[in-house]
Amino acid sequence: MIVLGYNGFARSAEIFGRLFRATGIDRHLLYGHDSSAALVVDGELVAAVEEERLNREKKTSEYPVDAMRWCLESAGLTFDDVDVFAFSWRFSDDVIDRMIAEITEDRQATAEQKFARLERLAQTHRALFSQDATEADFLEYTGHRLDPGKLVRVPHHIAHLMTGYHLAGGGDAAFLVSDGRAEWLSSIMGEVRDGEVKVFDDLTVDSRHSLAMLFSVVTRYLGFVPNNDEYKVMGLAGYAPPPEPNPFLTDVVETRPDGTYRIPYPANAVPAYYELFDRVFGGGPELREDFGYRVRVASAAQHMLETLTAGQIRTLQARSDLPRVVFEGGLALNCVNNTKLLERSRFTDMDVSFGASDVGVAIGAALYASSQAGTKPRIEATPYLGPSYGREEILAALQEFADQVVWRELEPADVPGEAAWLMRQRCVIGWFQGRMEYGPRALGNRSILANPSFPDIKDIINERIKHREQFRPFAPVVLEHVAPEVFEMGKKKSSPYMTFVVPVRPGYREKIQGACHVDGTSRIQTVTEQSNPLLAELLTRFTELTGIPCLINTSFNVAGEPIVCSPSDALSCYLKTEMDHLFLGNFLVSRRGSE
Repeated sequence: MIVLGYNGFARSAEIFGRLFRATGIDRHLLYGHDSSAALVVDGELVAAVEEERLNREKKTSEYPVDAMRWCLESAGLTFDDVDVFAFSWRFSDDVIDRMIAEITEDRQATAEQKFARLERLAQTHRALFSQDATEADFLEYTGHRLDPGKLVRVPHHIAHLMTGYHLAGGGDAAFLVSDGRAEWLSSIMGEVRDGEVKVFDDLTVDSRHSLAMLFSVVTRYLGFVPNNDEYKVMGLAGYAPPPEPNPFLTDVVETRPDGTYRIPYPANAVPAYYELFDRVFGGGPELREDFGYRVRVASAAQHMLETLTAGQIRTLQARSDLPRVVFEGGLALNCVNNTKLLERSRFTDMDVSFGASDVGVAIGAALYASSQAGTKPRIEATPYLGPSYGREEILAALQEFADQVVWRELEPADVPGEAAWLMRQRCVIGWFQGRMEYGPRALGNRSILANPSFPDIKDIINERIKHREQFRPFAPVVLEHVAPEVFEMGKKKSSPYMTFVVPVRPGYREKIQGACHVDGTSRIQTVTEQSNPLLAELLTRFTELTGIPCLINTSFNVAGEPIVCSPSDALSCYLKTEMDHLFLGNFLVSRRGSE
């Protein structure tokens, strides 16, 4: 059984730009962002890649044809070999009825406004959601005529759930899925028992009251790009405690005893929200540029998010007696919140996957379709699912840049030791190894690494390498068995995907200050010899040399660009920055004239 899962529409950016003004700062407010593809063969997840890594357009919503083709070619397959195509959206008649009702039941809209909104919905349905559009887009981009009998449409939230559930090993689990909006809803809760999914329908939250979309409006209000830069708001929140009382909880959001909540305006009511935020925080256009004001609003928004999701978790643990919970959807990328949710609940563990955001739904759709067809998923939980490059391909790329770089080939066994020796000093390296990781976090195969013990290393990487805001923190990568010595892990035994933030033990805050946020926490990645042997060996060698138990690990890219995929991408990015060296497989690369 061969299943190809995918996420992405052909004309989403054009349609949402023309009909809903999703351009400029709002360019990511559309269906089908983070387009991607994943391949499941006989229940095994064998390949997955985001379209952005191949077309080099960050957070692209372009049709994932390059991703589809790579997944198939990597397994020696063609479109003709695929048994099922699993699409991570299902706009059923019931969903469309609800979308129409959302418009017609809006008492604040005039008849003319309702007709205009209905016409925009009709155009969007014809261009994106309908069966005709799905088949036409598939043919146009792949050259392959899609057999309707081979297409499985998977509800978006169920695709999210299947990603986290199967990557966590299956078994019985409660779940919370929360994102901007799926087809109609923004959040669902329930449980999986004996492989059967039960959604607690009375606890669903529809898109008109989407917490993630409200957080995106706050992101925009603070001058960042919504549905893209929410992690910056999370980072800013660490600079101060939330105001008491919190204006978001007293004047903006209505909380309910059952864990659900109501939000005053739809997310597109930006002027109304700006006026409301200015009023309750005493702000204005000029103050929004002030660092202290931005921190105050950000910490209040983070506290609001934590409070509302904690209410959902309390309700969920009262409805389900299962000991563990799966949390997926874009909101699950708020890793500061994840730790607090787990530690303050009765759940013994929480699983958040490397594909928690919309990049992951291609995986979840494929796994769901495989299971529905009778082939039980058998998953090795690894994020290293993308392209890899051999010696000859790396040499060919080096020759392209021969006028700018020099290199020497190392014995494979010498690579970790050489990198560790360099990083004993204030040396920042690019680390390009093996198969590319999947998801928004660099997890050690397409990474920028550095020694966290230097006080100025964070500023060096932000300013000279990443070209991003100075307040942004960096994550540490650490051997799993060493992590409890350095970090207060709480209920977590491991955190392999950077989806949890934990306190740094006081004795290590000065030792690893480059990987310690201003509030004394770190978004950690734990590694074992089994999960990433080369990175584990590098950490072992580095610790032996320096006594420092972890490394800074940040994504191998600069602001505005996707994480590098190919050797040429890595070389191009390296030369745009002030990285000291690049390890490209077994090759140690330096700038010409600096050796």
